[in-house]
Amino acid sequence: MKVHTTNYFDTFIEVAEDTKAKSGIKPPAKDRKTVAEMQYELIAQNPYKYTSDDILFQIFADRNNLTKAEYKQARERFFSKGQACLRTSPLAKTYGFGIHSNSVGKVAIFGMETREYQKHIDDPKTKKIKAVKSSR
Repeated sequence: MKVHTTNYFDTFIEVAEDTKAKSGIKPPAKDRKTVAEMQYELIAQNPYKYTSDDILFQIFADRNNLTKAEYKQARERFFSKGQACLRTSPLAKTYGFGIHSNSVGKVAIFGMETREYQKHIDDPKTKKIKAVKSSR
């Protein structure tokens, strides 16, 4: 079975060109946690701990109430088809965060107003890609 990945390495996902955000803002809490809220919590509380694949699968697992025992098989099934990468994340599209993947594919987020965001933009060794626009 083919395994797909959403992981990037030494790459910075810039905020979408059409974002309305002026700075990185925490997604608002809702009755049922949104994807944005779940991604924010996982990445902001654990910078450079998880890969993009880890984050996307964990959110899938949580939303589908999977048990730890089901993870291995479910993860294989999940990545047997292509998944949207973090370029489609609401954090980068709507909430003003850039997403950096380090040399081993672990990710952290940086508000677009921060010095760290600009540092990644200015780093010639880091590949830059834009988040997907919200409108076509």
